[in-house]
Amino acid sequence: MSEPSPERAPQAPLFILYLDGDAYAEQLRMLVTWVHSLLLPVYGRETHSGAPWCPRWWEHLEAVARLHALWLAWQELTDPLAGATGPSVWHRDHLAPALSELRDPAGPFAGCKEGSHRIKAIPVVEPY
Repeated sequence: MSEPSPERAPQAPLFILYLDGDAYAEQLRMLVTWVHSLLLPVYGRETHSGAPWCPRWWEHLEAVARLHALWLAWQELTDPLAGATGPSVWHRDHLAPALSELRDPAGPFAGCKEGSHRIKAIPVVEPY
């Protein structure tokens, strides 16, 4: 008689920056759905030079990383198993800091506006 296999804990999803190819594309597709159907309709305040948002945000890798982290936290903290304070913790500890960084005038969307996406130059690095 074989022994029953131990219960396996569900594996946490991988952070999007660890993915490439089809796995990256699938995570990005799901992230775009979440950002466009929940995040922006509920929390997307009007844009202006002091709080920019890029209409092609998925082309800013920093934004993708921050939004993916925010989405992962959303999934965990809005699960009923997170308890009644999970959503409050998400707002305080995850949403507010992420949006502050993304929409900072010097953040990843600096210079972007409706109808205009600006590619950012990375800092020059000296050879090691």
